[in-house]
Amino acid sequence: MSGAVRPPKRVQNVFVAARDPASLHGFYEGALGLPTKFRDGDRWIQYGAGNTNVALASLEEAAPATGGLVMVLEVDDFEGAPERIAAAGGQVLGLRDMGAHGAVLSLRDPEGNLLQLFRRAAPAAA
Repeated sequence: MSGAVRPPKRVQNVFVAARDPASLHGFYEGALGLPTKFRDGDRWIQYGAGNTNVALASLEEAAPATGGLVMVLEVDDFEGAPERIAAAGGQVLGLRDMGAHGAVLSLRDPEGNLLQLFRRAAPAAA
């Protein structure tokens, strides 16, 4: 592999692609004791877990995931990532721009597991 690849900054989030996040909320908050940090109706419910996040995502919000867990790794940028992913046998599924929140690059590893790279949005100019 040529050039130094910068490692992810941290695990930004792990989310569950859920058919009915609202029905799972009691379990994650009550049974597991995860405090709610943010909620976008029943589309996305995010909890604090130490220095990272755990979330429940509706299938619409989790796309392209259709179930299971998705690890989200925070990176500084996506430069060269699509090429490295393809060269290592992975598959890039697409880029989703979330405006002021940032952007995610969805991909599958060589065994088909879904994960995402998250890049924060640049700070707004003063």
